[in-house]
This record gives sequence, C-alpha cells and structure tokens, in this order.
Amino acid sequence: MTTYDRLPCTWCGGQNPPSAVSCDSCGAPLDVADMVSDAGWRAAPRIRDTTRFHFGASECEVEGEIVPVAEVTLGQGDGVFFEYHTLLWKDEHVALGALRVGGGLKRIFGGMPFVITTAAGPGRIAFSRDSPGELVVLPLHPQHEVDVREHAFLVGTHSIEYSFVRIDGLGTMFRGGSGMFMDRFVTSGEPGLLMLHGSGNVFERRLAPGETVLVEPGAFLYKDSTVEMEVQKQDVKVGLVRSLFLVQFTGPGRLGIQSMFSAHHGGEE
Repeated sequence: MTTYDRLPCTWCGGQNPPSAVSCDSCGAPLDVADMVSDAGWRAAPRIRDTTRFHFGASECEVEGEIVPVAEVTLGQGDGVFFEYHTLLWKDEHVALGALRVGGGLKRIFGGMPFVITTAAGPGRIAFSRDSPGELVVLPLHPQHEVDVREHAFLVGTHSIEYSFVRIDGLGTMFRGGSGMFMDRFVTSGEPGLLMLHGSGNVFERRLAPGETVLVEPGAFLYKDSTVEMEVQKQDVKVGLVRSLFLVQFTGPGRLGIQSMFSAHHGGEE
C-alpha cells in the first residue's frame, strides 16, 4: 500500500488504511468532518465507546463517554506513568513502581502528587478521572514538548520524560492558592503518547507566529512549548472585583482549552 492509499487523521496526522473508521494512533473518528468555529477553535474528536488504538506493542480501548475510561493492554517491555488516584483497576501481575518528582511540601499543599506511579507490562490497567469530560489523546513525535495544566494529566507512555514548572501568582485564578503547577512532557529520541482529561468539552486552536489570544485561566488545558503565556490584567470592574485577569497566549503552536473548570483547592504558601 502506497502513501497515497493511506487515510490521514486530521487530529494527529497518523496514516491509516482506507477502510479504517478511527485512527490507529489516537482513536479519532475518521468518518466525521472536523468541527471548527469561525474563530478557528476546533472541537477535539469525541472518541467513540470501545474504540481501540495502538502505541508500541500496546493497545488502548476507550470505554464510556461521559466519564471516559482508558483501558490499556500493555505489551511486554512497554510501560506507562500516571498520578496514583487516576488508577481505576489493574491485572494482578502488572508491576507498579514509583517515580519521585520532587517539589516536596509545595506540591502537597498545592494538591499535587510528589510521586508519580509507574506500571510495566504485560497486562491490563485502566485509568479515569472523577469528573465528566473528554479524553484527549496526543501522540508526541520525537523532540516534542507539551505543557499541561495541573490536574489534567491522565497517563503517559514510558518514552516521555516528565517534569513540572511552578507558575507563581496564578493561584487565585486557578485554584485559590498562591501559585500553580504546569506539567511538562518531553520526548527525546522516540515517539510517545499522552492522554489528558479535559473537563466539559475540549477545543484546540493552532496559533500562527505572533498570533495572540486571551483565555480565562481556568479554561487553559495544554499548549505546545513554543506557545508563550503571560498574565494580562484587565482594568474592568467585575462584580466586587475591580480587575479581571486573563492569560495571553502567543503563537506559534497548538493551544487547548476546556469548557468547564472544576477547582482543585490547595493550601497557601
């Protein structure tokens, strides 16, 4: 089969057989046209119940639609990492481990884990978050970096390097504290797969170089590392609050937002 015979996925760019109805790389439906608003926001593909896609020697099946579950069948030599409270169930012989990420008390007070859990195949393991929304699947090419808001990460493959950055001064907007964490996912010499949970509906916009958009902080979900972010203060009275804070994102790169924001409260520094 030549390249011209393949069916490209408009969400991730994966190549599929002409008879495929969903992308084998991300699970996006291939028989549904992209839904894009006049402002350029593209709705993330709603992955159908029981859709399967593959990474490495492993397979993921998406179950449910209101609170989606990612059920992963890990192949020999494959592994994933996740926050412990997203684990739904696992086979007994799937080995668990831990990856310390640092951050100490600041992470704890911010409601963030300072230990990331790992799982190694072979065997089945499933993940979900306890809120309605959408499963967002982001295949990452080698030498790729994606930044994700706190409490949105669901599961990543072992080929992705995980770290985080702290953004001070955004706490009152994001979760009522004095700062927030942004998870950072980087691939090096091989591809990876990242799954996120977006609250409500998820939309993505590709910003051109120098193009900007202002986003309510709770709506931010993910961005390419090439997209710059900066807090902007709007001098307008909003109820009892005399200033409105928005985040300015400047391209180039992808920007993802969510339509619903559930606050995760942490402590003060």
